[in-house]
Amino acid sequence: MRRRTFLLSSSALVLAAVLPCGAALAAQDAATIVLSSEETGAPHNDPIRATLLNMTADLIYDRLVALSDERKYYPHLATSWEEAPDGLSWTFHLRQDVRFHDGEPFNAQTIAWWIPKFAGSPNEQVANAIERVVVIDDHTVRFEMKRPDPNLLYNLASTFMGVPSPKAYDAEGENYGIAVAIGTGAYKLESFTVGQETVLIANEDYAWGTELSVNRTAPTIKRLVFREISDASTAFLEMNTGGVDMLLDVPTEFVPQLKANSQFQVRNFAPTGISYLEFNTSTPLFSDPLVRQAVALAIDQEPIVKAVFNGIGSPAHQFLISSLEESKVDPKLLIRQDLGKARQLLDQAGWKAGADGIRVKDGVPLRVKLGASSETAYKRMAEIIQSQLKNVGMAADVNLYDMASLRDARTRGEHQLAVAHYDWDNADILSWFFAARNIPTPNASRWKDPKSEQLLSDAETHARNWQERIGKFRAYHENLLGNFVFVPLHEFEKTISVNQSRLVLPERIRESAIGNVTFLDAKLV
Repeated sequence: MRRRTFLLSSSALVLAAVLPCGAALAAQDAATIVLSSEETGAPHNDPIRATLLNMTADLIYDRLVALSDERKYYPHLATSWEEAPDGLSWTFHLRQDVRFHDGEPFNAQTIAWWIPKFAGSPNEQVANAIERVVVIDDHTVRFEMKRPDPNLLYNLASTFMGVPSPKAYDAEGENYGIAVAIGTGAYKLESFTVGQETVLIANEDYAWGTELSVNRTAPTIKRLVFREISDASTAFLEMNTGGVDMLLDVPTEFVPQLKANSQFQVRNFAPTGISYLEFNTSTPLFSDPLVRQAVALAIDQEPIVKAVFNGIGSPAHQFLISSLEESKVDPKLLIRQDLGKARQLLDQAGWKAGADGIRVKDGVPLRVKLGASSETAYKRMAEIIQSQLKNVGMAADVNLYDMASLRDARTRGEHQLAVAHYDWDNADILSWFFAARNIPTPNASRWKDPKSEQLLSDAETHARNWQERIGKFRAYHENLLGNFVFVPLHEFEKTISVNQSRLVLPERIRESAIGNVTFLDAKLV
């Protein structure tokens, strides 16, 4: 669970490790980095109560375990662990040399304080299978479980389970994560301005990196300033003119230009997310399953991949990335274009063809609001969808927003349709977006169905091992597909660009999302 957010991606985020304004970029203790579009607008750096974090949290906080690019688990703050044969207890042995940025020791009492903090938080599900934490000695804890949780190690590797300092957390209360964010990570928070900038400085006492990095001590890059830039073209211009050293999640339209310049190294990462069309199922129109299915069957994913993403990535026909076993659903449930059936379904739902080509029911035209980010890729996806819906007699008015405004509009339920995106590599993304308990956010679809809830409960609470969990989440996935609660669009690959004259990344990046491991080994030229 290396992904830092489940939420909508809509604008370019430039995370730039730079000196303060006016300082020379050539200074050897600073670097300029650019990161992922879905991480703009994080309101704080509190991993327990966050639904959106950016990469800074991955650098400020360490986790008990680390997840590699090969989806294997490695020791981090925990040196080893054992699971009971029945899955009802886990014992973790903790490092004995770790201190928080405020000098407080990391020990078993930290874990006993930390796990209960998730109760009632937005991230409650990552720890809700843990009944209690038993302190065995200063550096050994046992999790006594309510039920087996085959996903526990994945959760513990999540950025949302970065461990904060108990002393700082309790002292700051609801303000924690804004001016103060104290972890054990390779970088310390110097300052944070919501929606603008986060400044980090190296933790010179760091000595507990994982075996995923060559360097396991203090990072050589001493200062990072993460700036949020809302416009993708501006972000690209900054990269192209030397204003930043690395751009992550490069918009596909700029990839050819970056590849043509030998100053830049362009690297691709395996897909970890899906772009999709979200229904607000609480609206009268999209509470009708016939209309949802008609919209789904009106969409052709191929032109989106070709025209918007220059063929990078692949068409998505279900909600999970194809590398997950839970994505291997009954082929009959895959969502593909069928214009004839889409028109038939709208006829059946009472929407009859009008003189101008737009369908009408009870004198009301079939016109919908389609929300999208103003970032180029999402705007273009919305325009293609608009054209495809017109082919079946539905008029879609495209409304463009910045990322934060669109997120707010979806939370308030002001949308009917929205072009959305997630970046996550585990099937529990389904429960995040479609569990009734998550209405109105992150379940902005407002999907609430007894059968779906039953299948979700079975997947979350009754799987005794990983294979059972796969089967149960696959069944839940198939239920959602059969109810047409979304329209999958594009399984994307992430592309990063690095200014090789300034910054060198490790030849192999051993994490699924660039973060702590990568920056421990990154160097300035």
